[in-house]
Amino acid sequence: MKRIILILIAGMALGISASAQNWAASTNLADYVSLGTLNAELSAGVGRRVTVEASARYNPWIFHKGDVSKQMQNKHQTYALGVRYWPWHIYSGWWVSCMAQYQEYNRGGIISPRTEEGDAFGISAGAGYSLMIHESLNLDFGLALWGGQKSYVTYACPSCGRITDKGGKWFIMPDEIRVAIQYIF
Repeated sequence: MKRIILILIAGMALGISASAQNWAASTNLADYVSLGTLNAELSAGVGRRVTVEASARYNPWIFHKGDVSKQMQNKHQTYALGVRYWPWHIYSGWWVSCMAQYQEYNRGGIISPRTEEGDAFGISAGAGYSLMIHESLNLDFGLALWGGQKSYVTYACPSCGRITDKGGKWFIMPDEIRVAIQYIF
C-alpha cells in the first residue's frame, strides 16, 4: 500500500507544473495533541480552484508501557490521497475536501484497558477555512468525517493476549480536527 501511495504522489508531482504559489506543505497542530501523532501534508494546485493532496500521519508511542492498568496508545500509520475544492481561489478562504484513506492501527487503554488493532480503509469528507496570515503562510482550520471498512481484533488488555472480539465491519467516525500551519511556495 505504501508503494502505491508513493507512486501516485510521484505521478501527481510529475504531472503538475511548478509555478509560484502552486505548492503547499503543512502540519496539523491538533494531531500532536492526539498522543504525539506526527503528520505532514503536501498539496499542489491543479487549477484556480482545485488542489490535490497527499498526507501521512504516524504515531509510534506507547505510554506507561509495562503497567497494564495505565498503559495507553494510539499507535497508527495513516496515508491519504485527496482533492480539495476552493470556491474562491486555492489556498484562500473556504474549502471542501474528499480523500481516500488507509490506516493500520493499535489503540487502547485511553478509556478502558481494552485494546483494538487492525486495518481500516475508506473515504473522508471535510470542510474548513484557510486564513491567510502572510502571502506564504496560512492557518488552516477544518473538520472531517471518515467512513469505510475495517478488519480488527479486540483484546481484553494491552498485554494479556485474550481476544474478546474480531472480524470486519463498516464504520463512520470523526477523522480530523484540523488546526494546521501551511507554508505556500
